[in-house]
Amino acid sequence: MLDKEAILNRFNKMCENTLMETLAIRFTDIGEDYLVASMPVNSIVHQPYGILHGGASVALAESVGSSASAYFVDTNKYLVKGIEISANHLKSVKDGVVTATAKMIHKGRTTHLWEIRIVNEKNELVSLCKLTNIILEKK
Repeated sequence: MLDKEAILNRFNKMCENTLMETLAIRFTDIGEDYLVASMPVNSIVHQPYGILHGGASVALAESVGSSASAYFVDTNKYLVKGIEISANHLKSVKDGVVTATAKMIHKGRTTHLWEIRIVNEKNELVSLCKLTNIILEKK
């Protein structure tokens, strides 16, 4: 049984003094094969046309996907690093909140592959991302 609150608190605590704190990313839900985080859309994450910057979406996607991998490995023994990310931006967002859900596609011994769907408050698909993480033994 997952202690969701404790796990989410740990992930949110890890955001302090990082890009994730700057972007106000908050982890909100976790399950056996997924992790969810949200980010407000405001001028901090806008591009010059006043809409959500694609780079901010990618930062959200990588944050949730990398954190999800970290949940599935012993971080005392292993380090998780993102090695490839791709994103298709499908819908503009001017304000509100976007939510990213990372779902595992592949859990290998040395690589994890995640699909991250970012949606707006109407549950409309904003970005579809794919993240590959490498799992390295700490030395």
